[in-house]
Amino acid sequence: MDLIPVASYARTSQDSSQGDECGVRNQHRINERTAAEHGCIVVATYTDNARNATKDDRERPAFDHLLADLHRGHAFTAGPLMGVVAVADDRLYRRPEDLVRFMAALTANPGRVYVDRDGLRDPYSKEGILDAAGSLQGAVAEGQLRSRRVRDWHWSRAMDGLPHSGPRPFGWLEDRQTLHPVESALVRQAIEDRIAGKAVAEVAREWTALGITGTRGGRPNQQTITQIITSPRVCGFRANHGELMIDPTTEKPLAGSWQVIVTPEQWSKVCATFSAGSLYMHRGPLSPRLTRRKAGPKYLASGFLRCGAELSGGDPCGQPMGGTKTAHSRRSPYNYFCNGAAGRGCGRCAISGPLVEDAIERLLFPGDGRGRVRLPEPMRLRWQSGEMGFEEKRKVIASVFSGLEIRPGRKGNSTWDYSRVVPVWKWADRVPAPDAAA
Repeated sequence: MDLIPVASYARTSQDSSQGDECGVRNQHRINERTAAEHGCIVVATYTDNARNATKDDRERPAFDHLLADLHRGHAFTAGPLMGVVAVADDRLYRRPEDLVRFMAALTANPGRVYVDRDGLRDPYSKEGILDAAGSLQGAVAEGQLRSRRVRDWHWSRAMDGLPHSGPRPFGWLEDRQTLHPVESALVRQAIEDRIAGKAVAEVAREWTALGITGTRGGRPNQQTITQIITSPRVCGFRANHGELMIDPTTEKPLAGSWQVIVTPEQWSKVCATFSAGSLYMHRGPLSPRLTRRKAGPKYLASGFLRCGAELSGGDPCGQPMGGTKTAHSRRSPYNYFCNGAAGRGCGRCAISGPLVEDAIERLLFPGDGRGRVRLPEPMRLRWQSGEMGFEEKRKVIASVFSGLEIRPGRKGNSTWDYSRVVPVWKWADRVPAPDAAA
């Protein structure tokens, strides 16, 4: 009997503390075993590591890619797909809209199967649909209960004046109560300097020159330093979910149990030197700014590019490249560049924004039709006609590439060199060796 080719999907909400993707690797291992036990074979893997499936503002590029492949009927070079295997339903969906999308993709062609550790499920039958709906109801209830417990736990800790859980805050020792003698002195000086008019970028350069790193090993930059010195923690105030906790007895801000770095007056003064969108209580990728809109990328390739300039040791720089406007070029009104400020990157690599985006389009939709990927023709038409929106294009890019390395250009070369854009394909075990945009 021929084995049924299926896709293995794995997802975790959080990675392990070692960042080794152990959870998703174990899920794929179980899926391989489950598939073999029920007459199936895994021909393609899709992984969303550290991706939440409960909140509607969280992206799952591998899940989106899986649905696209199911609609198309095959997984790039892996061949036909006749089903999906997962360790549990809640790995695939925890929201009604995701269940609808998954079932529509899975049943886009006849004869498909869904496999979990309980065996084969017929997604076309009434029983199969009821099983899926029951799993969804249980997942939603479990998620709501867990979220409420976590919120109550954090609120109770805040009302007791206890510090936040998680990594230790910069400026305090591991007990989160006692001041770190070196870091707290740096924070105090930075607050005093900022109140006196010093730029945060200058503070970042000074910290970098001293070899200071964050509590997770990162280099200091303007954003992290701004968050550190505007955090209410520096003056002893306790916050939760972006709001100061108020003592119900005194109706004043609730004081924590840790040692303080500056006075509340100094904290208020340093906060006054920033716009509301820069303050600790307003930071985060999903936080509202003054416009009440979520912050998002401005340029199409933002977040995907890494600097490929060679460092002195021979390794590539590897730092993210940001986008910025250029003043005097119609052909390249904006560039992507490696930021050398505050020691975050080498600062030796920049590339035209339209060149990068043209190269990405060539990689996704090669003219000869013989590229590394085979995306649906309607998708190509919508992309190239301008019908496809900015966010949808970014989702397509995220579903195909893990990133793109930008190699340094040659001085004096006025022609566009597409080979500078080197893709890092997702699911590299299913795709031939990477190649630059031709």
